[in-house]
Amino acid sequence: MEKILNVLAFLPWLDWVALLVFFAAWIGYAQFARRSAVSRGSLLAATNRERHRWMLQVTYREVRVIDGIVVQSLSTSPSFFASTTILIIGGLLAVLGASDQASELVREIPFAARTSTLVFDLKLILVAGIFVYAFFRFTWSMRQYTFGALLVAAAPGHDRFAEDSSLSREAFADRAGRIVALAAETFNDGLRAYYMSFAAIAWFFAPWAMMLATLSVIYVLYQREFHSDVLEVLNQD
Repeated sequence: MEKILNVLAFLPWLDWVALLVFFAAWIGYAQFARRSAVSRGSLLAATNRERHRWMLQVTYREVRVIDGIVVQSLSTSPSFFASTTILIIGGLLAVLGASDQASELVREIPFAARTSTLVFDLKLILVAGIFVYAFFRFTWSMRQYTFGALLVAAAPGHDRFAEDSSLSREAFADRAGRIVALAAETFNDGLRAYYMSFAAIAWFFAPWAMMLATLSVIYVLYQREFHSDVLEVLNQD
């Protein structure tokens, strides 16, 4: 019991509340976005419909070189972010190695919280952990796009769908479209981590700033995924 109290006393109670709000909002919104994608009509659900239509059109095309190129080109975005994330993690680890000087610099910033070097290191570790998570999501998205390209390359010829009753265009479109959709969803998880990192950075200033930034980021994400102009255009048939 004493050890637990020592851990709790490591940070002020307001910082623990800020951390709770941060992770609860991030995890809660991620679950909400996944479960409400179809019922509320999210940006991801709208683009998933287009991916299904795309893969259905693949079954009618004789030459699918362009489709394979498009799938591979989609993987360039997570590849770019994965490379950038590695640089960010390296920079954060470098700052962590010189945390004494960095914490002194932060204390000179107006309105920044005056904390010990140990607490400053904890904040850096949180931000670094967010980018590590983002790196894993981006690299997994790259691999999933590769799987999608593989399915497009292995698709039966367009004439075989008409000749062989055991082959279904809809079944192929569902399967291949789902793989590409999973890649896009994983990439979206990585991007969401980038957004949430801005909220985590606000912790260097104050716990209440972190909570306010967290709620602001969630609001921006919600507006873009469920009420954006792009979504309105995609929903027009």
